[in-house]
Amino acid sequence: MTTSRDKIVSRTGYQGFYWNPDSGEMDMDCFKDVSAIVNLAGASISKRWTPKYKKTILSSRINTLRTLYSGLRKYKDHKVTSFVSASAIGIYPNSLTHYYTEDEKEVDDSFLGEVVKAWEKEADTFNDFSFSVAKIRIGLVMSDKGGALPEMAKPIKNYVGAAFGSGNQWQSWVHISDLARVFVFAVENQLQGVYNAVAPNPVNNNKLVKEIAGVLKKPLFLPNIPKSVLRLVLGQMSYLLFASQRVSSKKIENEGFQFGFTNVCVALREIYGTGHTEKVPGEAYKNGYIS
Repeated sequence: MTTSRDKIVSRTGYQGFYWNPDSGEMDMDCFKDVSAIVNLAGASISKRWTPKYKKTILSSRINTLRTLYSGLRKYKDHKVTSFVSASAIGIYPNSLTHYYTEDEKEVDDSFLGEVVKAWEKEADTFNDFSFSVAKIRIGLVMSDKGGALPEMAKPIKNYVGAAFGSGNQWQSWVHISDLARVFVFAVENQLQGVYNAVAPNPVNNNKLVKEIAGVLKKPLFLPNIPKSVLRLVLGQMSYLLFASQRVSSKKIENEGFQFGFTNVCVALREIYGTGHTEKVPGEAYKNGYIS
């Protein structure tokens, strides 16, 4: 699905379709012979949170789900058996001591917490259908292709890297390949409900910055960056750098999922091509989770 007609691509085993969630427009042929829907749509949260852009962050998530819901209602003969929607661990309250599981009822009182709450509430409407509905709460994604990691690595590469604030805030991370496998696993096992997509061993910001610098072979000599400085530079978005969420991976592991990357240093070495990787579970290869 793409919002740009110029980007529609079709090839063997792959078919692109146009849609416009803002107007509720979509090509209904997109549902033909589809057994699973994976929704990852949503504007990036890695831009400055102006009042206008905050509305975009929320509406881009809500409108995509509403458009999909409306389309499925109209497409009476769909064959969907599994619906999986992205969510985020930003729903959990900021805490240095709590260890969060999917059973947590309290929602973080930040802008991001409210966004995720509304996002998941909209995803829950798909329970009106007879297929399984899973919500995947994604942690800090380890990838050099986008997201938080390249932004964290940039100052380190330029010899001006440092931890944020106290550096004690927990950062529950996940390697990009494991994240992709989580979504495939959710579809193939028709998971129902909320699941955290985070590696089993979260680290604090001091540790993460140190490991990034170590893998990149760059020194760290500057003091931690004060909250006030980052608030001045980034505005409300700086909250992302200081929020602390230590999140459990046990629920999806109890379903049978095995993480390929459980150590952040090993994950970073794989991403930056500087060392050996952990062995991805054989079951993942057998089921075609890894491309």
